[in-house]
Amino acid sequence: MELRRTKATTHGGSLIDALADVSEPELFKTVVELAEPRHMFVQRAQNRKAAQFIADAFEELGYAVEIEGELRNVVAMPRGAVDRPLVLVGAHYDSVPDTPGADDNASGIAAMLACARAVASLGTSLPVGFVAWNGEEDGLLGSVEFVARRQPAGASIAAVHVLEMVGYASHEAGSQRMPLPVPGAPDVGDFIGLLTNQRSNHLVELAAKQAEALVPELPVVGLKVYLGLEGWLPVLHRSDHSPFWKAKIPAMLWTDTAEFRNPNYHRPTDTWETLDYAFMRRVTQLLVATVARQVRTG
Repeated sequence: MELRRTKATTHGGSLIDALADVSEPELFKTVVELAEPRHMFVQRAQNRKAAQFIADAFEELGYAVEIEGELRNVVAMPRGAVDRPLVLVGAHYDSVPDTPGADDNASGIAAMLACARAVASLGTSLPVGFVAWNGEEDGLLGSVEFVARRQPAGASIAAVHVLEMVGYASHEAGSQRMPLPVPGAPDVGDFIGLLTNQRSNHLVELAAKQAEALVPELPVVGLKVYLGLEGWLPVLHRSDHSPFWKAKIPAMLWTDTAEFRNPNYHRPTDTWETLDYAFMRRVTQLLVATVARQVRTG
């Protein structure tokens, strides 16, 4: 494994219009709307309400939207003709039973919807799709079904960016732990973590370059896994990137590292007040920059 890390800097250039339009109030509003218990079985009504909210948001932005299957994955695709493999951005919308799930994973949904808005402003023909999965907290049910529905047509997906808890940050020393012992790992939880395997390690470099150029105040820590080592480490398969890895589709996990940083993980205290919306805005800006760069360069 290899650790790829950037450092925050105070200098910066002007952002493109799409990045500038990513706002903290927009992210805050989405998190507050979603941050109520919404487990797919225990809080069925709230779960369905969340799915409809996400579908309505995508439709308002001009995407072709379907609530797919019994698991009710919300899939949003460009309306225009797309003649290239899609770049997908995804996040799960369910929560652990009886927890509001603001970071886990209303934060990921908020970043995804803001990214969808930015991508729509860049052009309706860009090959970028979005999906909100259900049932992540019950064994990745939604993403497993999503991948299975698209096999053996996985070649139509160029890469997947999976957002799993992207809203909690701390600038205190000792606020960060790591799931695995990695030399040089930071102990301050102020970065966005990126996790990739052999087929997707190039995405870390793409994101790191965009961070250095366009969002230099956001530290990035990328963990690249080589030689199929993820097959021996179950801790690396805990979110919706895993079914794509298993299907040999490039996928990168974006995360604030969950319980390795956030003390509210899977607790009733995972509320909207605990999140850092400036951090979330920078993460979303980096996501937009990375996706835009990827689709423009192929």
